Amino acid sequence: MREWWRTASIYQIYIRSFRDGNGDGIGDLAGVRSQLSYLEQLGVDAVWFTPWYPSPMDDGGYDVADFRDIEPTFGTLPEAEALIAEAHTRGIRVIIDIVPNHCSDVHRWFLAARDAGPGSPERSRFWFRPGRGPDGSQPPNNWQSRFGGPAWTRITEPDGTPGEWYLHLYSSRQPDLNWENEEVRAEFADILRFWFDRGVDGLRIDVADGMVKDPALPDVTDPDGPLPYSDQEGLHEIYREWRRIADGYPGERVLVGEMWLGDLGRTVRYLRPDELHSAFNFDYLVCPWDPDRFRRIIEDTVESHGTVGAPPTWVLSNHDVTRPVTRYGRAGDTGFDFADRLHGTPVDLRLGTRRARAAALLTMALPGAMYLYQGEELGLWEIEDIPDQLRQDPVFERTGHADPGRDGCRVPLPWAGTAPPFGFSPEGAHKEPWLPQPRVWAAHTVEAQLAERGSTLELYRSALRIRAERVATGGPLRWLESPPGVLAFARDPGFACVVNLSGEAVPLPPHESVLLSSGPPVGDLLPPDTAAWLHTP
Repeated sequence: MREWWRTASIYQIYIRSFRDGNGDGIGDLAGVRSQLSYLEQLGVDAVWFTPWYPSPMDDGGYDVADFRDIEPTFGTLPEAEALIAEAHTRGIRVIIDIVPNHCSDVHRWFLAARDAGPGSPERSRFWFRPGRGPDGSQPPNNWQSRFGGPAWTRITEPDGTPGEWYLHLYSSRQPDLNWENEEVRAEFADILRFWFDRGVDGLRIDVADGMVKDPALPDVTDPDGPLPYSDQEGLHEIYREWRRIADGYPGERVLVGEMWLGDLGRTVRYLRPDELHSAFNFDYLVCPWDPDRFRRIIEDTVESHGTVGAPPTWVLSNHDVTRPVTRYGRAGDTGFDFADRLHGTPVDLRLGTRRARAAALLTMALPGAMYLYQGEELGLWEIEDIPDQLRQDPVFERTGHADPGRDGCRVPLPWAGTAPPFGFSPEGAHKEPWLPQPRVWAAHTVEAQLAERGSTLELYRSALRIRAERVATGGPLRWLESPPGVLAFARDPGFACVVNLSGEAVPLPPHESVLLSSGPPVGDLLPPDTAAWLHTP
């Protein structure tokens, strides 16, 4: 199908936590290949893999040591090629992460830069600068890392003296690449071709807004504001070049941007016929359980994307975000701000589950493409009580344990059985899962939910099927009159979605039948925290 990405249902795979094929406690490509039938039966159109490249795993693979190979813990390049081919035979497309903002500090380029000395061509691929102050002991500017602490680290020069500083918007083990450098641009153009040649259908571009910096590297005057990225022609040029590469391949290769530009109006500037195809919708991702906020974000998203002819995207969770069941079940604030200041807030899991199921139907009913993160279809919640000594996210250490990090949404999936590892690892595995699974997940395994009528997995499978058959290609969204606290909209032909975010049951609008609901209606009344899909006259 031409332009499949406009309406696709895309499943995010965090490989380390999907399934372990060899018993070492870490998910791998063999584990993914063993469950392609599960993904096919779930009904997704594509899968998106977080980085599968060789990496020290300081940041879960986003510290890439080699962009043209596979992390040995996950498997081999021939295995990845076989996985892509097998997915295609099942009608599933494959999107992979690319990380152009930075690499690992053990990448061959950075090792060469560290040893080459100030002013060298090797250092010009990165952001090396002398420090401030009479002895250069102060960072070149006041930028802060998104993982906590300064965004600069000082190196020791080859002669043993204190030397220059290098920029890293994330961990100090993730030096930022300098996109003013032509070698960097040429290298990534070749990396794109490498993966497209192997059948990859698209790229999700990590930190797509942060690649191009202001060359002056000025201080930040507003500590709560964004870093002074260059939101100008440089980024457009990169994406135009990448789009030319993608369009040179058959089958509609796709470029998806992860962009934090502050507002949708700025983001859609990069969604053009000759630039990015789509971008992640973070406004929707972090929205609290609030009908007015949801409606405003939906309206703004549809309107802004409509001005450039790009499809909206909708996503409730990913590998960096507290899972929806936990967010929506919290007392008080049900949103998310990436600092996770709400960690440990009391959670009503029953309430959170009801709301997460309703949010899933809302999301799948909207026009455009939608993403779901592995485990979302099982109704899993954030694991917040991981022992400190087992946490692996660098955010935990870099913030002095103030931020617990993102491990809680990355706990390995439960597949079968009544005790850990719940089928995540094969029988006789020689290591436990890399993060501990709670024993109460026994009722939430794939095996258990396939046998349970009305389970969250059954809801997702039904919703994805109906979405593919009659919702994805439906007409524009049209709001319906509804009581306060209720979102109701129609899409021709003959489809309506109603989501009750109020505290009282509300009557359903005129309809011929209920196609699907996140919880059982009571007659023609829709209970609180429930969504329904209707076949309408």
